[in-house]
Amino acid sequence: MRVGAVLVVVWLIIGLIAAAQRDYFSGSRPSCTKVGTVAVTIVAGPLNYVGANPKITCETPQPST
Repeated sequence: MRVGAVLVVVWLIIGLIAAAQRDYFSGSRPSCTKVGTVAVTIVAGPLNYVGANPKITCETPQPST
């Protein structure tokens, strides 16, 4: 069980490094698209280094006027 937990933590750390290298943590205020892309990049982990470039697009509903 401990080996599995260590592997998951290392996987997520590699994903964090990939997101930081792509400058996803800098810039303007977060949007739905940016937060989704960062989350998917972190979850993809090492797959980012073998060609995966996950992107998320989303639109938040606007209030009716």
